[in-house]
Amino acid sequence: MVHKKEEQKADCYGDEVREHIERFAANGGFEAIPDDEVDTWTTRFKFWGVFQQRSGQEEYFMMRLTNASGILEPGQLRRIGEVAKEYAKGPVENPEFGNGWIDLTTRQSVQLHWLKLEDVPEIWEQLEEVGVHSRSAGGDTMRNISGCPLHGKAEEFVEVGPLLERFEEDLRKDDALANMPRKFNISASGCTVGCAQDSLNDIGFEPATKEVDGEEVRGFNVCIGGGLGGRQPRAATPLDVFVRPENAYEVGRGFVELYHDYGNRQNRSKNRARFFAEDWGMEKIRETLQEEYVDFEMLRAGEDFREEYTYNAGRPVEEGQHDHVGVGDQTDGRNYVGLSVPVGRLPAEDAIELADLADEYGSGEVRLTRRQNPVIVDVADEDLEDLLAEPLLSEYPAEPSPFERGAMACTGTEFCSIALTETKGRMARMLRWFNKNVDLPEDVGKIKMHYSGCTADCGQAMTADIGLQGMRARKDGEMVEAFDIGVGGGVGEDPSFIDWIQQRVPADEAPGAIRNLLEAYAAHRSDGQTFREWVEATGEEQLIEFCEPEETDFKAPYMGDAKQSWYPFAESESAAAAAGDGAVAPSDD
Repeated sequence: MVHKKEEQKADCYGDEVREHIERFAANGGFEAIPDDEVDTWTTRFKFWGVFQQRSGQEEYFMMRLTNASGILEPGQLRRIGEVAKEYAKGPVENPEFGNGWIDLTTRQSVQLHWLKLEDVPEIWEQLEEVGVHSRSAGGDTMRNISGCPLHGKAEEFVEVGPLLERFEEDLRKDDALANMPRKFNISASGCTVGCAQDSLNDIGFEPATKEVDGEEVRGFNVCIGGGLGGRQPRAATPLDVFVRPENAYEVGRGFVELYHDYGNRQNRSKNRARFFAEDWGMEKIRETLQEEYVDFEMLRAGEDFREEYTYNAGRPVEEGQHDHVGVGDQTDGRNYVGLSVPVGRLPAEDAIELADLADEYGSGEVRLTRRQNPVIVDVADEDLEDLLAEPLLSEYPAEPSPFERGAMACTGTEFCSIALTETKGRMARMLRWFNKNVDLPEDVGKIKMHYSGCTADCGQAMTADIGLQGMRARKDGEMVEAFDIGVGGGVGEDPSFIDWIQQRVPADEAPGAIRNLLEAYAAHRSDGQTFREWVEATGEEQLIEFCEPEETDFKAPYMGDAKQSWYPFAESESAAAAAGDGAVAPSDD
């Protein structure tokens, strides 16, 4: 028997959903949806990036945009900021971020909150006028294509732009493949630092070489079945296939079609591509691709560059790029400048000012990274000093603190129905508290701290130096927000996921636990040892002892149950409250 969501999608999904959204919008917005059809229609809306916010906010929606590999062309960021300023305002201000802002995502795109359904068609019109859209940004479909954010600008081993563009134009826009068994993530890297994090995607293309007929050929090795969430993370497995750049699209499309045709549509907790890959195995998938979906003879894998990967790999800074923050060289002699936006949230006015700076000092183009940060590109040497001196860059610096540089956070209970804890506001305050209360050795340039509000792990806690995952716990007889704390995650040559060393730590004791752990790292590390290297060299029992929960002077207005927070919230418990007893929350739909 198929899952009920498959029945909901069967009658209407993909491109045709848009006309229904427009009809509801014209007839009163959310109130126009019949009460007994709300679940069905909001499930369908997700294909167009329109997500109903959590209980207590039912008449408001989030819109996720899509821009392949993080490219925002001149004028696009400004228009997104203008739309946010006009439409993305809620009934109350966030005490940390105010009202009217954009969220940068871990898939190199943007989310807008507090939208009314009746405004969605006008928002689409304004965004699409400059080439920004929300099609296929959510739901059971191919999500935003992820790639090297600086492709075409920084050094590449294989030119990846044409492949990314074809995935966007020919594959994601094919309505015949809109209704997938679950969400599906595609990535491709052309560089040798691994910044697209292909190992976390359902299918990833990694730069490689192979000798073919006595000639060394540049192309891609293919890996499949990567993903996070549900406490069941899995690094993508090499498919043992090498493809030339001109054949990569056919293999990517072939695996999408294979999963579309054979993927599990019954059990939504077990139907991501990573479970499909485990069930079928690489040999069967490779043989089926060759026999049913690919017209050329696929070659066995070539030699990859994973041993050179440094992006979020836990290596010392001097070994190579671990993110795209700071000033870097472009191949045309100009510069890019990556800014740090802790937890990825930008007030609308700041987004517009950032667009102005990109126009003034660069080409107007802005690139977004998988670490929730923006990059201004095409900055001439003679303009670099003036750009770095701009007041906005003191707020979002190119040389941030080690804590701010590595910070990421998901949406959390502020809007998400499956989250257990508030995330972005608390993380922003914790970063400031760590800056004041934790001293690190001068050579430690980064501590990658990721925070997810539940086990879906949209904040990628599993790949952090220090991963935080939202839970609930009892303290002094009351239910409070809490963290599980894990250490030692990262991608790179050998992806590893965090080991949990503390669980159900009350929110007011977690900053003290993390401070104690970091002070132990500073005191006991070897010269030049990164946090991930130190964790690997330190026994689990010792790490647990170092990470001792402790009450401190850290304060936030949302230390207890989420229902005591500032934003509108229904009296009933969240849909994810059951996860407090150890159940696994579903991954983002």
